[in-house]
Amino acid sequence: MKKKTLVPLIVFLLGMCLVGLIVYKTDAIEKEQKRTTAQLNATTYGERIKNEITNGIEITDTLQQILISENGEINYFDTISKNIMSDSIESIQLAPPNGVVTDIYPAEGNEAGKIDLLHDKDRGEISCYARDNHTLITQGPFELKQGGYGIAVRNPVYLKDENGQEYFWGFTIVILRVPDIFSDSINALSDFGYKYKLSKTSSPWNDTYEVVYQSDGTLTNPVSYDFTIGEENWIFEVMPENGWGNTALIAIIIGFFTSIILILSVLIWVWLTSKENKNRFQKLAHMDSLTNIYNRYGFDELAEEMIAKNPNAHYVVALFDIDDFKFINDIYGHVYGDRALKNLADSMKKSFPSDALLGGRNGGDEFCILLPNRTYDDAKEQLQQFTMLPKIFSYKGNDYPFYISLGYAEYPTAASNRAQLMRCADAALYEVKLHGKNGCMAYREGLQSGVRKQLGFALKDISEHLPGAFIIYRADKENDELFYANHEFLHMAGYKDIDELFKLTKKSFRNLIREDEQQQIEASIWQQIDSGNENDYIYFHLRKADGTYLSVLDHGRIVENQQYGRVFYVLFMDWADMHIRYSDKFSE
Repeated sequence: MKKKTLVPLIVFLLGMCLVGLIVYKTDAIEKEQKRTTAQLNATTYGERIKNEITNGIEITDTLQQILISENGEINYFDTISKNIMSDSIESIQLAPPNGVVTDIYPAEGNEAGKIDLLHDKDRGEISCYARDNHTLITQGPFELKQGGYGIAVRNPVYLKDENGQEYFWGFTIVILRVPDIFSDSINALSDFGYKYKLSKTSSPWNDTYEVVYQSDGTLTNPVSYDFTIGEENWIFEVMPENGWGNTALIAIIIGFFTSIILILSVLIWVWLTSKENKNRFQKLAHMDSLTNIYNRYGFDELAEEMIAKNPNAHYVVALFDIDDFKFINDIYGHVYGDRALKNLADSMKKSFPSDALLGGRNGGDEFCILLPNRTYDDAKEQLQQFTMLPKIFSYKGNDYPFYISLGYAEYPTAASNRAQLMRCADAALYEVKLHGKNGCMAYREGLQSGVRKQLGFALKDISEHLPGAFIIYRADKENDELFYANHEFLHMAGYKDIDELFKLTKKSFRNLIREDEQQQIEASIWQQIDSGNENDYIYFHLRKADGTYLSVLDHGRIVENQQYGRVFYVLFMDWADMHIRYSDKFSE
């Protein structure tokens, strides 16, 4: 009794120590990778911010060069300022002589800016420093009377008199809007999921930093990038919004490995506790948890045993799967695909007697049935009835049908062993697939299981690689519900994904047509269909995601679909693009 308790406990404790080590190493690696990436972003965008601020500062350099070249005179100040102005600049100013602001562009709303910089209580000290040290200075951020915040850039200008002596002329000044001047960089960082803070020294002569701009929230142990503008130091700090650790990953690792250790410990305890439970656990290992029938491993093992026990008897093996099961998963989601699988398994249990071996599922939608003491003739009617039996699953209160394809083979008529028998049934199944699906077929000589290679293309695989835009919608005059659109269509019409398409169009094809054309276009489409003409093109204006319109040619065809009845398969071509590319051919 002591051994049965001690061994699982030791395994569990050792396993948890291993989990702790894995978690520690994973967390350290994850943090290091995040810091490396964050540092790269801090450096990249910090340098961009520096360049963006420097670009604003260059306006003062431009004015300075004009003043030097024109010996302190600047004509057409408003015209020059207007030409070098940008959305991120609040105003451009000149402060001659001796630091008194006399010219401001734009003048309207900036009248209060005409002050004596050298003697102003808030601006005097730093302006005198700039004058005396021949250095550009920045001051701020400060609240603008027009709203928002700004940084003042003052560039001292020195000219030479007729004796060649240098004298202080005044300042060229630009007021930068914050954060407009570097909005592209901080918006990009926000999109990448980072918090940030930009700070600068309050003056060139001290090391006290003041915040220029920052995102919401506190930064914890951020990475940083330092740069200098003039004689002032700037620091740009960055960290991920969700912190340096990856709590979701750590939780998954802890949960995953703890589960494994718990399972291992429990299995050891079960094994040591009683060998009597061996058969019960073996049976569980052979079952599919979703459908509660044998999985493929369990089916193969039991089928092998059944045939080996009575090798002279006749057996029929049937293989079948759900037609277009991937389409069900893509359209309705895996939850509803699972419901279809459960309903199919329940239908198997009701349709076949207790001596039948049901199962074969191994994570997909393929199932197997072994019918002992049956021949082709004995099993034919029962398998056909099962194939044609209505099968449904429910989605949002509505029932939707689905269908199966089934192939079967007889032992020993078609095969000498179980493996060969399964291959023969597989060949019959895929022959049904090649002939339109939703059928039941017995194996006959000459069928090859290799035909499965011809079926390796799903709707999504094909449509996503079509050289053109493609959609599917219901062919109903009253209900033109959109079902599908490939990436080429989404790109052409400017929708970021199919969810946005469904939302903006309310899943209606009609809402893709310009409003004044809707009635005419729909009438034209149905007139073509009703007259039996399936190959004409329809020209109309396609509504894009941003509300603009694109001239297109629509080439559609009605197809009968088992799940939805009649649907339109439609290809679109950009009318303008066709004329550009094929103008020579059109002219001929």
